[in-house]
Amino acid sequence: MLRPDFPIITQRLTLRAFTPADLDELNSFQSRADVARYLYWGPRSRAESAAALAKRVHSSTLSKEGQFLAVAAELTETGQLIGDLNLEYLSSERRQGEIGFVFHPDHHGKGLAAEAAVEVLRLGFEDLGLHRIIGRCDGRNTSSAALMERLGMKKEAHLRQNEIVKGEWCDELVFAMLEDEWKASRT
Repeated sequence: MLRPDFPIITQRLTLRAFTPADLDELNSFQSRADVARYLYWGPRSRAESAAALAKRVHSSTLSKEGQFLAVAAELTETGQLIGDLNLEYLSSERRQGEIGFVFHPDHHGKGLAAEAAVEVLRLGFEDLGLHRIIGRCDGRNTSSAALMERLGMKKEAHLRQNEIVKGEWCDELVFAMLEDEWKASRT
């Protein structure tokens, strides 16, 4: 079981569980077309963000496969919510998980997503005991692919036109990191 000792403080961020009070700031980036461009969902209305937030509020622990841990990333200096990360528990038998992240575009290019994602990887490998964590993105999402590479994840697959997203065939990139690679990156 994984029950993070929130908040987790990094150099510039506070990582914590979501609360109902996060709705306006979460919707401020979930409602943007540029944020939803490479995701399965389109820009979200306030009601759609409220429904997504309700799931995140109740996802602050992982106890069995199929669940996900939701992590809110806020700027420590201002308390502004700028990111939404998750760690899905894919398989307890194979000790596998999947990381995901969405950040407000006003905060792209500053290393903040990487700063937060490193902590989510740490939770997966060190606290949950995962052997392998994957990350997937639309093949056109060069920013997410570059972030996963910077995290030390290895590109394992480029699946051509294997997903239909918003009515069009899209490529999917799959990245992964193994537990021993994580350990080696920490020394």
